[in-house]
Amino acid sequence: MPEITIFIGGRNFEVACQAGEEQYLQAAAKMLDDEAKTLSDQVGRMPEARMLLMAGLMLADKTASFEDKVKQTQGTLNERDAELEGLRDMAPPPPERVEVSVIPATVTDTLAELAARAESLAASVEEKASG
Repeated sequence: MPEITIFIGGRNFEVACQAGEEQYLQAAAKMLDDEAKTLSDQVGRMPEARMLLMAGLMLADKTASFEDKVKQTQGTLNERDAELEGLRDMAPPPPERVEVSVIPATVTDTLAELAARAESLAASVEEKASG
């Protein structure tokens, strides 16, 4: 079991930990040291036990605040998941009916006659112009 030295509030502490957990312990010690520095800046020098207690309580307060935020976020996420599930379970909307008007055959025939007349007139004009 490795032993490492951590630095908190201007003091060194020898601490044992599981192999591979050294980085986590160093990170936790740094968090505790940051809180101890805040206390030291505000209050000044205090007994070791009191400094560690107060720094630990400050970290616990921050942790409780984060846990509340996580619960709140998880609740919001659960609501969104339920809403999404409800939308997935909904039947799709009925297809929208689009009506396209049908052009009567008489109109098509009339347009064809007009096109034929226009072509005939164009041919007649060309003949007169060239002749």
